[in-house]
Amino acid sequence: MQKSNSNEVHIIQLDNGALHKALTLNIPENIVLLFQPTYSPQVNPIERLWQYIKEDFKWINFGSIEDLQNALTKSLNKLTQKVIARITGWEFIVDAL
Repeated sequence: MQKSNSNEVHIIQLDNGALHKALTLNIPENIVLLFQPTYSPQVNPIERLWQYIKEDFKWINFGSIEDLQNALTKSLNKLTQKVIARITGWEFIVDAL
């Protein structure tokens, strides 16, 4: 991420799990590590995004995995930046910027 997009800042959110610990890390200047509270998957933006997307799939029985994949692709493609920001824009994430 650093070399290809050196003018961009990238935030990597970590869930603070015991498996995500390292003794030393070499983190480029344009990468920010944002640790969410321990044992708090409900504040993980991807969880909120999946919750939003799953609303489109309530009560649908797909005939095949391919049908499910196609429906998911359509659902993801209709997401706008505004919707994603509303769903994932937790105050603690915005404050980290």
